[in-house]
Amino acid sequence: MTQPLTMTLNPAIDKTITLPKFELGGLNRLTHKPVIDPGGKGVNVAKVLNQLNTPVTATGYIAGQSGQKFVEELTSLGINTVFQNIQGDIRTNLKIVDQSTEQTTEINEPGFSVEDKDLLKFNQTFDELLNDTSYLVLGGSTPKGIGDDQYKRYIELAKQKGVKTILDASGSALREGLKANPYAIKPNIHELEELYDTSFETKDDILKACHQLVEGGVQLVIVSLGADGALFVGREESYEVNPFKIEPKSTVGAGDSMVGAIVYALNHNFSLKQLSKWSTTAGTITASKAGTNVCTLAEIEELVDQVHVQAIK
Repeated sequence: MTQPLTMTLNPAIDKTITLPKFELGGLNRLTHKPVIDPGGKGVNVAKVLNQLNTPVTATGYIAGQSGQKFVEELTSLGINTVFQNIQGDIRTNLKIVDQSTEQTTEINEPGFSVEDKDLLKFNQTFDELLNDTSYLVLGGSTPKGIGDDQYKRYIELAKQKGVKTILDASGSALREGLKANPYAIKPNIHELEELYDTSFETKDDILKACHQLVEGGVQLVIVSLGADGALFVGREESYEVNPFKIEPKSTVGAGDSMVGAIVYALNHNFSLKQLSKWSTTAGTITASKAGTNVCTLAEIEELVDQVHVQAIK
């Protein structure tokens, strides 16, 4: 039986610290221990799918003793892992949550370097994994040694095997990946503005950009707007979804929760309207949780009808 596959080429140990008030340039004392979790976009999506009772395989590269602990923790959660071990060490990404401003500051390390022999070996493993894959999620940054067009190559290979792809990347990785026409993309508003090298003045401007992407070959464009919800733009129908009110505690993993719910919805043949509600609900719930905790299936089912969805042209 096929199942979703998530790819994280540049995984990280996510270290989240929460402060009553972040004093820039001053002394900050923690009142609670940091929360430390295996992270990276694809890994986070796998954790969400696992919470949604969906068998999933996580793949990518790992390195060093921290990398081994990283895989052990994912395995202990019940997630199938097929990571390739390479030289170096896995990076640590620091998330600073300021409770007074409800803002999260992220400081991400560059990570390890991938050699040509590592890439060749991984490509062979990836090709085999695709034979049992329903949906492929490609997410996050790429490490040193990996070209900007690598996601594009993987999307093309997946499409040859009839696997639908969801790309959640930014910058040149998103720009290059779009050339292969992934099934769906999920930029946030800032990533979409970077892609178009502009600042959108109105929601109509954002919609116009989304429609251009759909006309270019992408089947579904999801733009997350933070507290303002999200836009879901497809070939035949589009929706604007506004979330229910929450007290935001951490944005870490909110976008990845949206992607996980999208995969779940596609796997269950949901309509685009229902998919949009599930995805927005998942992201909203995760944003209401501290650290790197993510939504659960029961929470989504309980709150999904509290979001407001409206058809748009």
